[in-house]
Amino acid sequence: MKTVFNIVLVLCAAALIYICYSSIMGPINFEKAKKEREQAVIARLIDIRKAQQEYRSLHHGMYTEHFDTLIDFVKNQKLPFVMKVGQLTDKQLEDGLTEKKAMAIINKAQKTGKYDEVKKWGLENFKRDTMWVAVMDTVYPKGFNPDSMKYIPHGNGAIFEMNVKNDTAKSGAPVFLFEVKAPYETYLGGLDKQEIINLKDLNEKLGRYSGLMVGSIDNPNNGAGNWE
Repeated sequence: MKTVFNIVLVLCAAALIYICYSSIMGPINFEKAKKEREQAVIARLIDIRKAQQEYRSLHHGMYTEHFDTLIDFVKNQKLPFVMKVGQLTDKQLEDGLTEKKAMAIINKAQKTGKYDEVKKWGLENFKRDTMWVAVMDTVYPKGFNPDSMKYIPHGNGAIFEMNVKNDTAKSGAPVFLFEVKAPYETYLGGLDKQEIINLKDLNEKLGRYSGLMVGSIDNPNNGAGNWE
């Protein structure tokens, strides 16, 4: 009887130790897995932000709300890249010369064949040539796959929610905004459900989005991420 009692005590002690261990390590393991998954999601959001910013530069400040359009842009579009040779001196700047004026003088000389004004301003070695280079070659590292851009890492094929807003400020100036979101439930799926619920409750109390996002169509933030 005493032996049975001792065995029960050992089993109870083991169970208690396991419960204590789980209560301590559970949140730690969840936080570790959460951090690893968030790093992957953040990297993808940054890739999307880069694409939107470059897209905007060639589309009158507007963003696109369609991933297919954005992916096609990254795959096939080219961006202007200015090759610069020479810099304006302080004296030239003080005399009212700007890069735009300098290039106008040079372009005029090239058309007319008269370089007197070029020499007068000391622009013999001043050049600005525009080259067009592929988005894929300038914005992203070698091997980047633009087709994967719309998918949320660890999301089992789920796609980011992307929205844009075209508006006009009181001054009449156009306002173009975008946002891309990935909720906790999507990229933390498979982890401790109670921890996810606790995380969502905390963010709701703080008035924050329950997940990761970049940009905002409600509060202009210049494309910042909510982790920054």
